[in-house]
Amino acid sequence: MAFEFKNSKGVAYFLHSREVTLKGGRAQRIYFFARDVRPGALDAVPEGYMVMETTKTGMPILKKK
Repeated sequence: MAFEFKNSKGVAYFLHSREVTLKGGRAQRIYFFARDVRPGALDAVPEGYMVMETTKTGMPILKKK
């Protein structure tokens, strides 16, 4: 089951992860939230991170502890 976060407005977001290649050729893992479950959905928040909600838009973001 994908990790789900409901913001203060009641909208559900699901946490995802993806490996991307940067312009310099270095590979990096990115984390993002989406309203639906897609390939790459995570079951839990990665170690060392916490979920916060932006005050302006209500979108969830991951922040390092």
